[in-house]
Amino acid sequence: MSERLSGRTALVTGSAQGIGKAIAKRLAADGATVVISDINAEGAKSAAASIGGKARAIAADVSDPASVKALFSELETLGGVDILVNNASIVPFVAWDDVDLDHWRKIIDVNLTGTFLVTRAATDQMRAAKKPGRVINISSNTFFAGTPNMAAYVAAKGGVIGFTRALATELGKYNITANAVTPGLIESDGIKDSPHNQAFGFVEMLQAMPGKGQPEHIADVVAFLASDDARWITGQTLNVDAGMVRH
Repeated sequence: MSERLSGRTALVTGSAQGIGKAIAKRLAADGATVVISDINAEGAKSAAASIGGKARAIAADVSDPASVKALFSELETLGGVDILVNNASIVPFVAWDDVDLDHWRKIIDVNLTGTFLVTRAATDQMRAAKKPGRVINISSNTFFAGTPNMAAYVAAKGGVIGFTRALATELGKYNITANAVTPGLIESDGIKDSPHNQAFGFVEMLQAMPGKGQPEHIADVVAFLASDDARWITGQTLNVDAGMVRH
């Protein structure tokens, strides 16, 4: 597609399928060496093989500090990371009355603490190498909509937006940008296999534009934020949901 990311290494977490895989594919098409990271080791290998080129797979659990440390030790052998896309996530469908502490902790651990752990390691590596970087956090428009059956998820994704703003302030002096992307309902593998798949008709009525959101819609925006075209953008949240939420 282009070579605008040539010479850069991108880490995309949770990229064995769905939005993450689409992001990895697009960044690779723009010339980046892409690391597919996912708790599903076989899925990560399959995704890397399907993308080809300079894509490679490294299994990791973003909620486990030891696993994240091992991931970045291996990344160090590739020269470190220039672009980080925090996409790994659990998308639940649990009514408020069924939300207990175990559920809450699991969602927060993966969706918010995992984002912190990976970003901590990535930005430390970027600064040690004294090179500019990009941090792109995948949040969700459910934060704006207050979507039901997702209380812990909405809380975690709201935390990701706040974290992104703070990161931008802390890291700007190192020429590292931090931005968030908030997808709407996307016809990804995980969504198609969940109760959320039944919501497309309702969501489309709320959108300014017709149609179902696709993983590639998110990948295109992430590719822009990863590029030099977005070098003067940081601390922002880009809502990508066909105008379902207008703010």
